[in-house]
Amino acid sequence: MTFDQLISLPELKQAQAQLPSLPASWGQGRTVFGGLSAALMLQSMLNQLDDQNRRLLSFNCNFVGPLLSETPFELNTQLLRAGKNATQMQTTITQNDQVCLVALACFGKPRTSAITVRAQDESTLKEINNKQTLPYIEGVMPAFIQHIDLNLQQGALPFSNASSSHIGGWMKFKAPAQPHLSVLHLLALADAWPPTLLQLCKGPTPASSMSWYVEFLDDVELPGTEWFAMEAVTHQAEHGYAIEDAKLFSQDGKLLALSRQTVAVFDS
Repeated sequence: MTFDQLISLPELKQAQAQLPSLPASWGQGRTVFGGLSAALMLQSMLNQLDDQNRRLLSFNCNFVGPLLSETPFELNTQLLRAGKNATQMQTTITQNDQVCLVALACFGKPRTSAITVRAQDESTLKEINNKQTLPYIEGVMPAFIQHIDLNLQQGALPFSNASSSHIGGWMKFKAPAQPHLSVLHLLALADAWPPTLLQLCKGPTPASSMSWYVEFLDDVELPGTEWFAMEAVTHQAEHGYAIEDAKLFSQDGKLLALSRQTVAVFDS
């Protein structure tokens, strides 16, 4: 199944839903690809959002435990508050009576304001070179990579004993988005790259995202075949935990979102 088919599951239209199992082809080690899990929660929230003029401002997700593929799970979305201008929602995914993920999101509608501060960030990536797109290697890469093109331009591959912890490149789904790219696609793809600090490791090393916070600067509605750009740095790493900061751009260089993630690495 494609990403668009999964986020279009009819069960996601219900605030409380029992969902079928997700294919193993979307696996990431022993769990489902975190970007897909997050997108399913966001889609559930969007389906419960009464005012479609309220766009996504922020999405905060905690990866509490593994969400197993090929195993049914439950999804529960709650409206916490719908004010005059903003809506706050929470979604929880449970499986086998265990909490797997918890997400909070804030939606807001445009308001009249005299304050305008334009984003000054610019992408430093070069034009896409198809020769730099990573081939999918079964058994070496996480299974979900077979659905995604990653075009590496900055940094190095995981477990390469690199000297730098930054990473940057282009990313898109192999299957064109229908009818267009949205915040759901951007959210999922933002989690497609490996943790920045894995390239510092000398050999295969387990790592796991613990919490993830993304701020969206604008709505997203782009042609379904376009690429997104991502540039990430390790903000700090110590005692087995790292904080990563990333900037996400459209193909024409517009800053779309800011991401911060806490990652645990098990290199001892």
